[in-house]
Amino acid sequence: MTDPTPAGLPEQPATGRTELPVEETTDVRTGPEVDHELLSVLPLLGEWHGEGVLVGPAGDQRFGQWVRFAHDGRDFLAYESRTWQITDDGAVGAPDVRESGFWRPRGEDEVELLVAHPEGLVEIYVGTARTTTSWELTSDVLARTPDHPDLTKAVRLYGVVEGALMYAVDRAGPDGQLRPVMSARLERIR
Repeated sequence: MTDPTPAGLPEQPATGRTELPVEETTDVRTGPEVDHELLSVLPLLGEWHGEGVLVGPAGDQRFGQWVRFAHDGRDFLAYESRTWQITDDGAVGAPDVRESGFWRPRGEDEVELLVAHPEGLVEIYVGTARTTTSWELTSDVLARTPDHPDLTKAVRLYGVVEGALMYAVDRAGPDGQLRPVMSARLERIR
């Protein structure tokens, strides 16, 4: 598993974050009472914003990211993530990777993650909450449309470190070799 800290990112602007084109929302940590089953993923609750690195055949690409973990009182977190390319001069470019899904805690330290991508990929992960601020998940099921590249395994590592959400995603193709795909450092905005 790769280190979730993205390497080579430039300093953040004076505001502390790159401005991304997301709509203003209310604080997702308010509202219905949080189900007690969510205790193992509670530190994720809220909206996060930051930058990361997407690793690809054409080289590394910086991206800006907005992520929301929300609840409606039931025993799961709704998850939404949107990214935008960041140009070499730091400007926000075209929309990039987008995914949505659900975090489903099961028991004291077991977690399931269901993720859907508009490019034709659905991922189901199972894993553990290693501490109250760290989650390691391995793919259980990967389903893809015929035009999506073949994947055989995926691993995600998330952690809240000194108030920042950091994560890394590794995937394996037909050769079975896990390779880094993306990583980021996000700050809570709500």
